[in-house]
Amino acid sequence: MWVLHRSGYPLRILLSLRGEWMGRRGLPRSMVPGPPRRRYRKEALPALEAPVLPVTATEIRQYLRAHGIPFQDGHSCLRAPSPFVGALQLKDQTGAMASFSLFINKTTGRFLCMTSLAEGSWEDFQASVEGRVDGDREEVLLSEAPEAEDSEEVRRIWDRAIPLWELPEPEEAQLARVMFGLTKVTDDTLRHFSVRYLRPARSLVFPWFSPGSMRLRGLKLLGAEGQGDGVHYVETTIPRPGAYHNLFGLPLISRRDVEVVLTSRELDSLALNQSTGLPTLALPRGTACLPPALLPYLEQFRRIVLWLGDDLRSWEAAKLFARKLNPKRCSLVRPGDQQPRPLEALNQGLNLSRILRSALPAWHKSIVSFRQLREEVLGELSNVEQVAGVRWSRFPDLSRLLKGHRKGELTVFTGPTGSGKTTFISEYALDLCTQGVNTLWGSFEISNVRLARIMLTQFALGRLEDQLDKYDEWADRFEDLPLYFMTFHGQQNIRTVIDTMQHAVYVYDICHVVIDNLQFMMGHEQLSTDRIAAQDYIVGAFRKFATDSSCHVTLVIHPRKEDDDKELQTASIFGSAKASQEADNVLILQDRKLVTGPGKRYLQVAKNRFDGDVGVFPLEFNKSSLTFSIPPKSKARLKKIKDDNGLVAKKPSSGKKGAVPQNSETSLGKAPNPTQPGPSKPSK
Repeated sequence: MWVLHRSGYPLRILLSLRGEWMGRRGLPRSMVPGPPRRRYRKEALPALEAPVLPVTATEIRQYLRAHGIPFQDGHSCLRAPSPFVGALQLKDQTGAMASFSLFINKTTGRFLCMTSLAEGSWEDFQASVEGRVDGDREEVLLSEAPEAEDSEEVRRIWDRAIPLWELPEPEEAQLARVMFGLTKVTDDTLRHFSVRYLRPARSLVFPWFSPGSMRLRGLKLLGAEGQGDGVHYVETTIPRPGAYHNLFGLPLISRRDVEVVLTSRELDSLALNQSTGLPTLALPRGTACLPPALLPYLEQFRRIVLWLGDDLRSWEAAKLFARKLNPKRCSLVRPGDQQPRPLEALNQGLNLSRILRSALPAWHKSIVSFRQLREEVLGELSNVEQVAGVRWSRFPDLSRLLKGHRKGELTVFTGPTGSGKTTFISEYALDLCTQGVNTLWGSFEISNVRLARIMLTQFALGRLEDQLDKYDEWADRFEDLPLYFMTFHGQQNIRTVIDTMQHAVYVYDICHVVIDNLQFMMGHEQLSTDRIAAQDYIVGAFRKFATDSSCHVTLVIHPRKEDDDKELQTASIFGSAKASQEADNVLILQDRKLVTGPGKRYLQVAKNRFDGDVGVFPLEFNKSSLTFSIPPKSKARLKKIKDDNGLVAKKPSSGKKGAVPQNSETSLGKAPNPTQPGPSKPSK
């Protein structure tokens, strides 16, 4: 068993190593270059004055033909001669012309020149072809230098790290091998991949070399700690994870290689290469994301095998990445007892070549029989907890009812005006984001600055206004979350929003999209169409997006105007019944007291398509941290039951902790039969 924690924090990681507290970026304080100071960075998603129009592969081909630029059609990119290199640079080591060194992504239009390492957007490429690039902009396109502080830190760490086999104490080297599972990985393999060991931090060091020039651009440090009967791995990257685009093992790839194995960890690449001799590459961010900037480096391969891990999350990530790489050339290694991750397979003495030969193709035209589904069904039956999705850590009662947050589902969330819908849904999404769920926020009602302030306060669990000296510390940690925001505000066209969501799924591997709220997209629909039909169309569009993109969509919808003394029901959602019918989950934030409970607000799970459990649990708002915390354990958790007359009836508390699910009769408004068994207890 192993646990992985990815980090790029410039914060103290409180790990005691030989009497020293770990300092910035998880390195010993003695290696930190000077006192911490504020660093201003470029925004990952800058707010544009005008939205960038999406470009299609057909439009790219038409533009290239119109300007007489020859091109070759690849798996995920178009290849063309680069305007960023001169004739002398086109000569490779053999004297042949290294033409077609420019790669243009078919989906986004972004380009990368392999010779000069120039990169930019489709608009930048058009400006270069048409001679509209000024000198300053050209320097930006051709720039690949990291921040000066990062460059100095990378060189300082790399110079202090030493090969594992050169450690002066054999016991220390053996302990390091055991902790990282390298007992069967040879010194020749470590030397082949230039892996070193940093003694003060007790971490392996994996280098990031520029292709061709072999210039050191960054590092990844992997620390290991014993945790019960398993190992806890801590990753630290320089530069930060968003700028760390290292395909570990790329300098060892030959131009003649046509097959490669992708892994999610550098240790797995070492084991695979040693055991099979095949070219292997490790993705920089594991199963979290496959940045499109890496796709040009994978164009030369006719076959790509993805062996990302031994759990269901790795399997889902492999299928998602295969769609981005062109599934026709991809094969996937299914997790199983006899097919663990590569390093474990090597340590168990399994035949890694045989496992690779059993990889399943990622593409097929159609499902013709159950035979092609039986392994998928077995995988779900064997991994029930993983199939249920990511569980909420801040809302255990919600996890007991919904079981988890799953890809490809649509959740409809509603509540009275002023009840705190945005505040609750921001913490709901933040909880998942801190667990590695890549999240895209579409806030059409409040500005992104205000939303980010709310989420940062919830993340820090306190008011930062009273402790501004800690703002940089919390902001640095918050910045490393896989969280992105749409720049829309106010009424928007649904087609524009869907295009933006599809772009985010492709570029950032978004798994969760939050839309707050649906009513802001109805003003741009045709005026001749009634509002009910317009809303049905929008809900159907989000339902189709969630299914096709394997992405969870949380959609906030305002309710109809109801009497203040009545609670909201599924039928209270504005519009027709299509929203509740299309939704996999329906959550209602009720702004009134329970029958005998102390809380003012509670959350009702009114629909749960996954396993049918519905119910309610109280919420307690903490004004200082803007969070809905769990009420004290001494307070009774009650469920609401309706009798045949639709009145709310009291039911004595059972004394059980947590939310109490309702059975199907209760959810339909009928009182349960006392002679029948009660609802099942929630899993602890």
